[in-house]
Amino acid sequence: MKKLALHWQIILGMVLGVAFALIMSKFEFGSQIITDWVKPFGTIFINLLKLIAVPLILASLIKGVSDLKDISKLSKMGGRTIGIYIVTTLIAVSIGLAVVNIIQPGKSISEETRTELVESYKSDAEGKIADAEKQKNAGPLQALEDLVPSNIFQAASDNGNMLQVIFFAILFGLGLILIPEEKSEPVKQFFDSFNEVILKLIDLIMLAAPYGVFALLAALVVEAPSADLFKALGWYAFCVILGLALMMAVYAVLVFVITKRTPKFFFNGIAPAQLLGFSTSSSAATLPVTMERVEEHLGVDEEVTSFVLPIGATINMDGTSLYQAVAAVFIAQAFGMDLSFGVQLGIIATATLASIGSAAVPGAGMVMLVIVLAQAGIPEAGLALIFAVDRPLDMCRTTVNITGDAAVSMIVAKSVGKLGDPDVKNWDDNYARKNK
Repeated sequence: MKKLALHWQIILGMVLGVAFALIMSKFEFGSQIITDWVKPFGTIFINLLKLIAVPLILASLIKGVSDLKDISKLSKMGGRTIGIYIVTTLIAVSIGLAVVNIIQPGKSISEETRTELVESYKSDAEGKIADAEKQKNAGPLQALEDLVPSNIFQAASDNGNMLQVIFFAILFGLGLILIPEEKSEPVKQFFDSFNEVILKLIDLIMLAAPYGVFALLAALVVEAPSADLFKALGWYAFCVILGLALMMAVYAVLVFVITKRTPKFFFNGIAPAQLLGFSTSSSAATLPVTMERVEEHLGVDEEVTSFVLPIGATINMDGTSLYQAVAAVFIAQAFGMDLSFGVQLGIIATATLASIGSAAVPGAGMVMLVIVLAQAGIPEAGLALIFAVDRPLDMCRTTVNITGDAAVSMIVAKSVGKLGDPDVKNWDDNYARKNK
């Protein structure tokens, strides 16, 4: 295993996890064994990644902002980052609408299958609708109000408050820029060292990645719904995956045209983070690994990664917005509704804004989809139609979200002269140096 590249180790863990689950499901006690004795190791692995997400954002973002030494540099990088993220999101939603309108998967669902799906997932759909209703009832400036924490320690105790942590880290970094250098230097050195410790912890945690994804995929297989329901949603899943694949191609083209780095270089560099995102369905949980791969394997300066990637993990949801566009039109087709061009333009706008507000955790996109459906006048109960395949598609769209974050960080780095050559570090480099 040690001789294999990390992404091959992770792929092997995924394949063996699926194979093990399929074999164990043949036995009456197999599913219970996986649930009781295998799944917990997957949960532990995700918890380890979540454990260092907030410390990583605090350390890297404070260091990154304070290293800029000039507030004008921060506004320049911030404007480019958010602008590019919005453009890629608009492209993603447009691709999703084009694919679903050409293939029209919703028209293949029979009345009987539709009724079966709605009944099977009715309670799940009602829970998501209730969550979305709370969000819709909030005031127009609620998102801005939620951005500013009243207690940073409370905000840092919950990974769902990532934007609040980012806000504090940027504010703290600005404070370091504005005070005399002799006063700020000890604090900057602390966060620099703290950041190095966190990055080394990521290296250690990634040693367990193949085993973690083995457990996660094994649990997913034994908990999956029946195969009959998957057949009814095959065309819908195909549309989402096709759209996501096209979006991957868009990233590769953008990176090649703007940075002159080949698609092979780009995908080899980010592959372990993509596979981890696929296994965990969480951009936030994968963020530590994404930052390490982009910095060490794609050559993006730490000043850029520490700013662009934490923001991307919270506001850049290209895969999620593409899925929302496909899902909304699919549900409308399943109910026999024809959506006008104006309504579909509304879906583009709403899906773009909803993806920015979507949390970087599994299943959050489903809550935001309710808002997209309501805007387009599509019955929210139709949400039950897609629950059966939401989890595997969530894994796919998270992979695209992470790829988009990496692509944008390379583009921003190139635009500010911070894109260099890869500098790969191993988990035991310091130990090896000491023992020479």
